[in-house]
Amino acid sequence: MSKRILLKISGESLMGNLNYGIDVNTINKISKEIRAVYKKNYQICLIIGGGNIFRGIKGAAEGIDRSTSDYMGMLATVMNALSLQSSLETLDVPTRVQSAISMSQVAEPYIKRRAVRHLEKKRIVIFAAGTGNPFFSTDTAASLRASELDCKLIIKATKVDGIYNSDPEKNKKAKLIKLISYDEVIKRNLKVMDITAISLAKDTKIPIFVTNIFKKNSLINVLNHKGSYSKIS
Repeated sequence: MSKRILLKISGESLMGNLNYGIDVNTINKISKEIRAVYKKNYQICLIIGGGNIFRGIKGAAEGIDRSTSDYMGMLATVMNALSLQSSLETLDVPTRVQSAISMSQVAEPYIKRRAVRHLEKKRIVIFAAGTGNPFFSTDTAASLRASELDCKLIIKATKVDGIYNSDPEKNKKAKLIKLISYDEVIKRNLKVMDITAISLAKDTKIPIFVTNIFKKNSLINVLNHKGSYSKIS
């Protein structure tokens, strides 16, 4: 059975209690959770959002051209990727950053064969700049890279334990949905990932697990089918 997985981490997760930017303590905690998975000999692909630095749609709403603002968002993901790389390597976890936009001074270009080679050499690969195209989210990039690299599953690491039947922050009686189909997520327009990402995962039959990155051992627990999480399949 393949032990190659993809972790999708939202940019907002890196903020900690800040209003924007990167909280070093938070990123170090996340790195320790990732290292725990790495130590179990998983081949790890990583994708990070850029929402903590720049939101493409927000920029467009303020009068910036959508394509331009999306490219700005991609650059934000590169900054996050480099930050996470530095944090992981401080923990002696070998890491490479590959960017979908060419920037050879700071990251390798995305080349599938090279990415596979890094994974085989027990290096974590962080994919930055989304798909390299405007109008596509980092969630879609996660499904795309997972499909290209034959990942066993996708873990969407968020601030909540999984998918609920209503907003758990507004409704204390909200119930965790343990298992849900791709079609049901699309039909109910649940905001866990965008429809393009869900559709691609469905086409390539890659299950998506949603869990809370801030709960200790949450990633390991998902892989061992323990703890709180939701599964889309």
